[in-house]
Amino acid sequence: MRVPAQSVCTAIRDDIVSGVFERGARLTEEQLARRYGVSRVPVREALRTLESEGFVVTRRHAGAHVAEPTEQEAADLLDMRALLEPLGAARAAQRRTEAHLKVLRGLVRLGQERARRGQGEDLRSLGGWFHETLAQASGSPALTALLTQLRHKIAWMYVVDQPAHPVEAWSEHGAIVDAVARGDAERARALTALHAERSLGLHRLKRPERGRVRVSQHVVNTASGRN
Repeated sequence: MRVPAQSVCTAIRDDIVSGVFERGARLTEEQLARRYGVSRVPVREALRTLESEGFVVTRRHAGAHVAEPTEQEAADLLDMRALLEPLGAARAAQRRTEAHLKVLRGLVRLGQERARRGQGEDLRSLGGWFHETLAQASGSPALTALLTQLRHKIAWMYVVDQPAHPVEAWSEHGAIVDAVARGDAERARALTALHAERSLGLHRLKRPERGRVRVSQHVVNTASGRN
């Protein structure tokens, strides 16, 4: 069975984001094919995709390496998200479906419940699903793809602390959903902008460790083509 390059791309990206491959680490087709249990063809295609996304750079006579963004480039990621997430929320207020609203409301209920119980790790995942669903509700595949890529890069570059008052943070999520449900694009935009601004102080730049790459084997799940 030919493994889709998209699956290999997802696996490599996840390993870059989680720090398995440190910034600046060399990435050879042979090494990656062996790690994920695939041929070199999907690896080659995946590296091209990751280079276009900014996770990988190809150096002349040196091959592919994990990119090494500067602190300014990392700060720019947060600025771009602060501009694009409010736009996505405004579009969602205009284009959302009832299915989107059902999922968003369900996530808010779960988030508020977990926040009251102090279940921080659950909140991290729920927050990611919330923002992913809100982006999808914008009805713009291009905007959704940009926001997804930004989330990956921010997770790569930053440690994100839990808010001091998670119940209040999830109340903000709930207010955004209410505005989206009413079709109030400007309020959805304003609330999302305020929420993004308040979250800035929770981001701490990661300081990568040099010269260490974990090489345990990781077989790609061929049953899924999700990105």
